[in-house]
Amino acid sequence: MRNERGYIMFCKDGRPRRKPGRKKTGKRLGGPHRVRPHLDARHPVHVVLRGRKRLSWRRGETYRVLARVLVAMLANPGFRICHISIQQRHIHLIVEAASRDALAAGMKSFATRAARALNRDDGGCGKVFAYRYHASQITTARYARHALAYVLNNWRRHREDFLNGRMLPAHLDEYSSAVSFKGWTIAFGRPENYVPLPVAAPQTWLLRDGWKRYGAIDPQECPGPLW
Repeated sequence: MRNERGYIMFCKDGRPRRKPGRKKTGKRLGGPHRVRPHLDARHPVHVVLRGRKRLSWRRGETYRVLARVLVAMLANPGFRICHISIQQRHIHLIVEAASRDALAAGMKSFATRAARALNRDDGGCGKVFAYRYHASQITTARYARHALAYVLNNWRRHREDFLNGRMLPAHLDEYSSAVSFKGWTIAFGRPENYVPLPVAAPQTWLLRDGWKRYGAIDPQECPGPLW
């Protein structure tokens, strides 16, 4: 078997290698490395950013770091983080961006700021984000409603609403921007001494009003795949 330069590859015992290179696992851990599609500024984007396996996101230190990063991101007029959900190994974001380039630059800024802050506060934890972010454009009101329920109630999907076999009394995930969302079927107040994650007010019609066509979101709703 020859490599890309035409040289024959050999095993340690001198036999020619039949299939040189890294073995395929059949699993795609990150997004495909292709040019991202054109982004219409009217369409919000659901972004999933995966972290390293050894780094747990649902802890107080990480929450405070991400809160500071979100404050810094509020100054970017072409990129707005409207909703966020922090899970153990990944982060869900619903963002609005002026263009494909604005989305790429905004996500790079968010990831870089978070990685630097975590390494500074955590004594040097190394690489923070393991893979390329996955982005899905939200193009319809129905999809927008589903994405909001999926992101804000994502802790129920991962069973973070249970502790020691019992359901937690909290209705909303404290590691998300759920407390700032006004589209629940019942009204919620902010708990005492709780500092919510700072997010930008949505400006696209889909996130501001369009999703309401399909009804308010139940805080007990356990979201699943969009069919």
